[in-house]
Amino acid sequence: MMQQMEQSVIGQQEVVRTLVLALLCNGNVLLEGLPGTAKTRSIKTLSRVLQANLGRIQFTPDLLPSDVTGNEIYQENQGRSELQFQPGPIFN
Repeated sequence: MMQQMEQSVIGQQEVVRTLVLALLCNGNVLLEGLPGTAKTRSIKTLSRVLQANLGRIQFTPDLLPSDVTGNEIYQENQGRSELQFQPGPIFN
């Protein structure tokens, strides 16, 4: 797995090692860095190697918690009003 990732993510051996270790330990990783340091590429490559689905949330200054978790949407259905939960991207 590490060899496959290192073929795509060049010069970031520590990031690759940390991602694989976190995966094996059922842990979490927060990747921080300047633009162009292969953060997104690392995760996309790991997802491809594992044949897993990948969802991504781009955090911006105006992002609200409901943009991540979801909202309740008011709907009228056959004369009946109800709030229906619309899940956010974190549930994908």
